[in-house]
Amino acid sequence: MTKLTQLYDQDYTAWAETNAALLKAGRFDALDIEHLLEELSEMGKSEQRSLESRLRVLLAHLLKWQFQYAQLSDRWREFDGRSWRQTIVHQRTELKILLRKYPGMKRLWTAAVREAYGDARELAAEESGLPIDSFPSACPYSDEAILDTAFFPLHDAEGNHPIIGHNEPER
Repeated sequence: MTKLTQLYDQDYTAWAETNAALLKAGRFDALDIEHLLEELSEMGKSEQRSLESRLRVLLAHLLKWQFQYAQLSDRWREFDGRSWRQTIVHQRTELKILLRKYPGMKRLWTAAVREAYGDARELAAEESGLPIDSFPSACPYSDEAILDTAFFPLHDAEGNHPIIGHNEPER
């Protein structure tokens, strides 16, 4: 076991700084390649998990907005969806930051939406108390709509068939 490998287990920050210095100096033979590869792999997985997690929360709230908002606002006059709106705004902001900081994540977007949507649908059903069949089996929102700050899904007059459009709720 090399000193650098031991340092990985004892002081991660010092290990990272040492490897960075070795890279800058072009001393590739002295690098802890095994742990560097492990860390790089985990970094990508971590960002992908973050992307899917934020999408899951955002999509669940868009679904609740679309399929439960009218029901709750009719039942409780004081219900205005403010906390749902804040969650939607926050998750969109965090997703945009994530995509800006890690532009390579954009290539994973479609798969991440597909992966997150099934879980978001289950989450929306659990949190709303509505049957899971109340929500579409495939994500009804375009990639653009998901990140569009002015997009909030609407319903038609009967509340059954969603109309996808821009609808900034009154505050």
